[in-house]
Amino acid sequence: MPRLSCIVLLLGLSSSSWAGVTVQVPGLTVPASYASRLTDAQTLFTTSYAAYKQFAFGHDDLSPVSKSFSDGRNGWGASIVDAMPTMVVMGLDDLFEEAVNFTAGIDFSKSKTGDTVSLFETTIRYVGGLLSSYELSGEQFPILVTKAQQVADKMAFAWTGTHDLPYGFMNFATNKPTIATSNIAEAGTLTLEWATLSKYTNNVTYGNLAARSAKHIATLAAPLPGLSAQGIDPTSGNAVGSYVTWGGGSDSYFEYLIKYARLTNTADTTFIDTWKTAVDSSIRTLLRNSTVGNHLYLADFDGTQIRHVGSHLACFYAGNWLLGGKLLQNQTIIDIALQLNEGCWNTYASTVTGIGPEAFAYISSDGSFTGGSAPTAAQTAFYNQHGYYITSSAYIQRPEVLESNFHAWRITGDTKYLDRAASAIDAFNKFLPAPAAFAGLNNVNSANGGLIDDMESFWFAEVLKYLYLTFDDPSHISLDEYVFNTECQPFKAPPALDAYTGSGTLVPAKPFKAQSGVVPQFSPLSKVARPQ
Repeated sequence: MPRLSCIVLLLGLSSSSWAGVTVQVPGLTVPASYASRLTDAQTLFTTSYAAYKQFAFGHDDLSPVSKSFSDGRNGWGASIVDAMPTMVVMGLDDLFEEAVNFTAGIDFSKSKTGDTVSLFETTIRYVGGLLSSYELSGEQFPILVTKAQQVADKMAFAWTGTHDLPYGFMNFATNKPTIATSNIAEAGTLTLEWATLSKYTNNVTYGNLAARSAKHIATLAAPLPGLSAQGIDPTSGNAVGSYVTWGGGSDSYFEYLIKYARLTNTADTTFIDTWKTAVDSSIRTLLRNSTVGNHLYLADFDGTQIRHVGSHLACFYAGNWLLGGKLLQNQTIIDIALQLNEGCWNTYASTVTGIGPEAFAYISSDGSFTGGSAPTAAQTAFYNQHGYYITSSAYIQRPEVLESNFHAWRITGDTKYLDRAASAIDAFNKFLPAPAAFAGLNNVNSANGGLIDDMESFWFAEVLKYLYLTFDDPSHISLDEYVFNTECQPFKAPPALDAYTGSGTLVPAKPFKAQSGVVPQFSPLSKVARPQ
């Protein structure tokens, strides 16, 4: 069998050979002085996976402090499936072939840890990991598609009757959905994976179900133009509440709007139009500068007032706006995204460990309302030094800041983003080592705040893949050739279109420059009709 690492290189085309809009800097190369950092990123992976194999193989997560395991993703071996595309990207062929053999034996018809299965988590980790592995390995292992189809066939029962929206959780023993309120991230983060499944099974049903759900969300009356409320009711198909955020519970719905348009080159303008309107609305309503440091963030909106809060999860938005700004050829979006990226990186640069916290808050010219408690004296002192304050101090191996940093490097070619990725590697090696592999942190602003006894499957899928690709040859897994799902699993994209404009006409972009304490106003990004 051909070596998988060679196959990946053969599958990769230089961005110059692709027609249409380009995302990456043409001819971008990583300076030779960073070569050791590629090895460092791979070593983090191989060290972590060796410990997983020793203490947790076949289970979902390694518990690196107690040298044990947990099964929070139905006991199907989430870390193995999630790690498989990273193995191919890194050329770890023996590990990958072992993982394929394991995956072939998974029985996705039933959960090993109780009957409830998350549609969202199972889609992004299992279906995404299996299908990305199939593509990256040169389509050599059809069993990977078979297994993705097996679990998707069970999850398809989450759509009942003629309902557009799926339920967020399934009982695999009865094939009945759990009757509960869902959110737009759960129902709107399926399109990339299920469309890819349709591609390889020649069954359009999978992709149609996912697209129907995302389009339904896009047509709901929204608290702010293009910015759907976080909560939804799968039974009625209606929105629940009026909370708006780019953070958890909403995040990847917005992420997938522009990514689905790119992955499929669909003629349906709903996805681009909704993403553009959401970004335009966010620029008009949610952008806030901190009164200290002039850092730029996207606020939340609770239906009545702005909440000056941010999160590690939400920091994906900088990378997503960079990608979308390049596809739409809109410099305004790109400029704002780069400043949002600076704000998120500041949450890393300001802590004792050099790693960003789970959640934070800030003060802007319109106040400091967060919906929670007022900052303590210690938080106020931290804010006065750093332009944000920590509201949840944990690090649970989130990738989003490094995800946006990776996009900033590939899209600008500025080596400061390489330096930042290198500093993250150093921080991980210094503060995350556990008795086995690497753990999370209780407090990123303490040198000895204690470890969290879990190594997430997305540590393999996202954190270490983004770090590796930051230092890898940029023509390998190029943003002009692949679209990443929200778990950082790459899917092959067709050649790009000459333009991604949706149904509206873009207004010429204006240069963006943040001003301290000022909420900037911009011309609309498109003439798309806005929902009322």
